[in-house]
Order: sequence, then structure tokens, then C-alpha cells
Amino acid sequence: MSQIAIRHVHKSFAAKQREVVALRDIDLDINPGEFVCLLGPSGCGKSTLLNAVAGFSLPSSGEISVDGRRITQPGPDRGMVFQEYALFPWMTVAQNIGFGLEIQKKPADEIAAKVGQLLDMLHLKDFRDRFPKDLSGGMRQRVAIARVLALDSPILLMDEPFGALDALTRRNLQDELLRIWSKSGKTILFVTHSIEESIYLADRIIVMTYRPGTVKRDQRVELPRPRDPSSAEFNELKRELGRLVMEEQQRHAADEMQVAAID
Repeated sequence: MSQIAIRHVHKSFAAKQREVVALRDIDLDINPGEFVCLLGPSGCGKSTLLNAVAGFSLPSSGEISVDGRRITQPGPDRGMVFQEYALFPWMTVAQNIGFGLEIQKKPADEIAAKVGQLLDMLHLKDFRDRFPKDLSGGMRQRVAIARVLALDSPILLMDEPFGALDALTRRNLQDELLRIWSKSGKTILFVTHSIEESIYLADRIIVMTYRPGTVKRDQRVELPRPRDPSSAEFNELKRELGRLVMEEQQRHAADEMQVAAID
């Protein structure tokens, strides 16, 4: 049985006196423990779909369920990591990580133990008493990931979490995430516009069409881990996915030109 079931999901918005269809007839199953990337150009509905799975924005029609329960709102079974870090600037690293557990009124010794474990896991122990303003972008994102992991949600939803980072920091955090995923067995749904990142991370890559967002290809990645981005097999898949994404990027550009002409 799939853990996340997305059934005929449609999402539309009103914009400039016309309806914009963001998602059309999305139908997907994501199994427990899978690492799935949503890939496509800007405007293809990747984040819209992720927010619907999170329960932040419900579909206009269709249904999304987790373990057979229909999603109607955010829940503790789904942890969300954003690109913008979303840390509390007045809290230290340790306080940020433990905040969700405090809201849940967990015992102080349990919070301390969990925070200590995550500080070790994400190499943040030397920064536990620092404030977010004193951290690099990569360190802030480590804290954001640790804060979500503290809640021990079986599903992690990640919206381009490494998109604003430099290449070296990005690769380091990708490797950290893969290590955490392999140990925890969590299900990860990860939004990215980077073809290389999706191949490096995912069991499956869902290539989405430009608006309205639909599934253009459900691509299983059979490459063994750890993956080598310089290998012939990696680059063959990168070229094929690049071709698919470029087709949608060109459709996007043509649509923008048409809208500009109308305006």
C-alpha cells in the first residue's frame, strides 16, 4: 500500500480576471521509505503540489491521502523544510531545534536528549548556543532540517531546501540528507529545479509539465549509490531529463510571450 496517494488532483487560482490552472489530474503513489523528487521549470506546480501534500493548500478537486487518511490540514506525520530556513532569530540553535517538542509539551529530559542527538547528527554541537544571524546559510539549513527531524515525522517534505546554497555546501548537505534518509527510512518528497540534484538524490523523479502541471514522466533512477555525477550513466540520464525539462521551459517562454502580447 502506498504511503502517499495523490488521486486526480486539480488546483486552480484566480489571477487577473482569469483562471490559472496550476495542476491538472495529478495521479501518483509514493511508497514508504521512497525518496521522490519533483522536477520541472518554474511555474510547473511543484511547490503547489508539495503544499497540497503538506495540507497548507487543499486541491480544487481530487484527493491526497497519507496512510489511507485524507489530508485536510497540516499534521505531525508530515514535516516541512523550506528554502528560507524559517528559524526564530531570538532563539539559539538548540532552542530552535527543540521548539516543536516544547510545543508538544514533551518532558525536558526528553527534549534535551533529542536536541543533543540531532546536534551530533548534523554536526552542530559547537554551534548549539549561537543565534541564526551568526550562522552561514548551510548551517542555518542544517538547523532547519534538525528542527523538523526532532518531531520524527515519517514523511519529510522539502521545498528546494538547498537552492540558495553554494555548490560545495549544497553537495555536503545532499550527502547528509542521504545519510539521514538511509538510517531513518523516512519517506521524502523533494522539490528541485536542478536535474543533477534530482538524479543524485532520488529513487524516482517526477518530471512535471509547465502549467498546467501534469506528470510528464515518472522516471525510476536505477543507478547504485553513492552516485557519481561524472559517470556516463549519470550523464546519459541527465541529458534525457534535460531534454524533457527544456521542452517545458520553451513552452513556458512561449506562454510568457503570448501573455505579454495580450497585456
